[in-house]
Amino acid sequence: MFRFLRRNNPSQKARNRRRPAAALSGTALVLLGFLMLLWIALVQTTTGEITGTLQVHFLDVGQADAIVIQTPEGQTMLVDGGNAGDAKYIIDYLKKLGVERIDHLVATHPHEDHIGGLRRVVETFPIGKVYMPRVVHTTATYENLLLAIAEKNLRITPARAGLVIEVDPELEVEFLAPVGEDYRSLNDYSAVLLLTHGEVRFLLTGDAETTSESEMLASGRPLQADVLKVAHHGSNSSTSPSFLEAVRPRHAVISVGAGNRYNHPSELILQRLAQAGVRIWRTDQHGTIVATSDGATVTVKAEKN
Repeated sequence: MFRFLRRNNPSQKARNRRRPAAALSGTALVLLGFLMLLWIALVQTTTGEITGTLQVHFLDVGQADAIVIQTPEGQTMLVDGGNAGDAKYIIDYLKKLGVERIDHLVATHPHEDHIGGLRRVVETFPIGKVYMPRVVHTTATYENLLLAIAEKNLRITPARAGLVIEVDPELEVEFLAPVGEDYRSLNDYSAVLLLTHGEVRFLLTGDAETTSESEMLASGRPLQADVLKVAHHGSNSSTSPSFLEAVRPRHAVISVGAGNRYNHPSELILQRLAQAGVRIWRTDQHGTIVATSDGATVTVKAEKN
């Protein structure tokens, strides 16, 4: 009788039925824990500590602009290309860096001193994407650049505020300007780029003048940057007090030619930067300037002391 009860004890059977469920529950918990660890690892890989370096080269091209950006994952961006006579220097500089392809090419606006050397650059290197503001200019320099782009079957992406360039996971590149579509000054069509690498930010302003600066301020977009490429070669048409206060840079780079006929940079702008405690770097005095970011800090070195 006791043997029968042991074999047919209902509570014992219930416990036996619960054992597989309990085992299954334990397996599920282990699997859930594994998936949580995997999720954490993936999040840390994509949004965690910055591991690469970003370099921004402000080339000494006289009274002109040309900026080479080397991203943490080895891509190359070129922002502007100086005057036509600067093409060889820019091409040689890129080759010295080991550049074989320009992944992103930005022409901030159609003035000669920003696009003059780009035709030869486009003819020399494979190009990924091209960004230019939507504005028509009738100079031969501009037309020749468009022809070179067309001959390589490249398409132009209109540069405009809010556009984000997908470069690599550790670097965000966003256009802050042009905000509008109709300006009296060609300079205000300038593509303005904000580079964010971890906690370090660069603001590259082309020749944007006070109209464009006011629009960027009104947009409400945070403008703070560690390094400011001073607009329009340090002209007093740009870098208004309110704009400078919003950017609050530690370093300011002025791309300018020695003894230029425009008297750039303006003494007013130099004083404004100095009073704000900004370290000023000038290509006419320091040569090519290279800023390097590790995602937490930025260091600036110059070709000439």
